[in-house]
Amino acid sequence: MAVPLTSLSHGAGCGCKLSAAQLRPIVADLPRPTDPRVLVAADLADDAGVVQLTPELAIVQTVDFFTPIVDDPYAFGRIAATNALSDVYAMGATPVSALNLVAYPLDTLGPDVLREILRGGADAVAAAGASIVGGHSIDDPEPKYGLAVTGVVDPRAILTNAGGRAGDILVLTKPLGAGTIATALKRGLASPGLVARGIEVMTTLNAVAADQARAAGAHALTDVTGFGLLGHTHELSFASGCAAEIDAAAVPAIEGVLDLLSDERALAGGSKRNRADADTFTTWADTVGDPLRRLCCDAMTSGGLLAAVPSADGIDGWPVGRLTAGRPGAIAVR
Repeated sequence: MAVPLTSLSHGAGCGCKLSAAQLRPIVADLPRPTDPRVLVAADLADDAGVVQLTPELAIVQTVDFFTPIVDDPYAFGRIAATNALSDVYAMGATPVSALNLVAYPLDTLGPDVLREILRGGADAVAAAGASIVGGHSIDDPEPKYGLAVTGVVDPRAILTNAGGRAGDILVLTKPLGAGTIATALKRGLASPGLVARGIEVMTTLNAVAADQARAAGAHALTDVTGFGLLGHTHELSFASGCAAEIDAAAVPAIEGVLDLLSDERALAGGSKRNRADADTFTTWADTVGDPLRRLCCDAMTSGGLLAAVPSADGIDGWPVGRLTAGRPGAIAVR
């Protein structure tokens, strides 16, 4: 009998990330690059690093990997690869190549499962027009998979999380709820249909969304993953020197997720950590009920882009709020 992948993971997908609150003081103490070719580093928690090679060319580098979020190996590989590619799109760049990152219990799961994980990753990378050119693997009782991705961009066309302006509309291009679905799956609460809807969202590349955001004149861009909508909105608004407002009723959910969030039976551990962190920079209107509060903090995996744009016209997504003048990083959810 096949061993369910999620039974071997302590967390699921981006929900297994260290919390933003834990990481901030650690990263803050690290030395900063002094090479003038480094255009984007870790200073403002952006999605990827950028190094300029010529006046017309810069490389964009990112890495992302995590524990299984679904039991189907092919779907897990495709989700993990799509998630890693998203960081390149969030910088306004084009993926070119990728390296597999594998931690895997070969004796427990066997070679066929790993082959399917890698096939899923390869198909996602191919769909992005990029190539897998190698990788690295280690033995690990808890399976993990992801990619190190390299992209290219004109240095003058980089989109970061720091360019937002007061008055910009915040548009989200995918619904939330993957963290909830993963937890429901582990606890026997997720129907096959709900899992299928989650996989469809998580395996959708952000390539079109990135093109649309650029065409709409995006001032800032990021993607919404493990720190939840509020965590990533906080990073973008703080880096942009703005505050933000979120319209909770406008935040989209994968069909079936809000029903699960009526209580905490499918609330992911990563989502709980996100809520605790969000409460340090967020004010909640009394009219915002617990299901929507939980959704705003869902530890999303392979989520959509969050674009700060002067107009939402031309973007297939949901206007969920706006940037405002105020204390950088402060969020009001209404």
